[in-house]
Amino acid sequence: MAGKHKITQTKPMFGNARSFSMRATRRKFNPNLQSKSIYVEETGQFVSVRITARELRTIDKIGLPEFLRRQGLSLKALTE
Repeated sequence: MAGKHKITQTKPMFGNARSFSMRATRRKFNPNLQSKSIYVEETGQFVSVRITARELRTIDKIGLPEFLRRQGLSLKALTE
């Protein structure tokens, strides 16, 4: 994944991989991105999005329109 994520601006984190001898080498922790189709009741259509697993749990809990409202986005932003 290059750059920032489209919806919540999540990006990779960087840290150290530690061997048994505690030698540090740099590594990258990528976000857990999933491709999902989410049904939107307002439009009666499915929207295909790439979201993290954490965002998917939040959408399951509060719904897609409320999630987008909290992020300051509209449904049109996903379809572009």
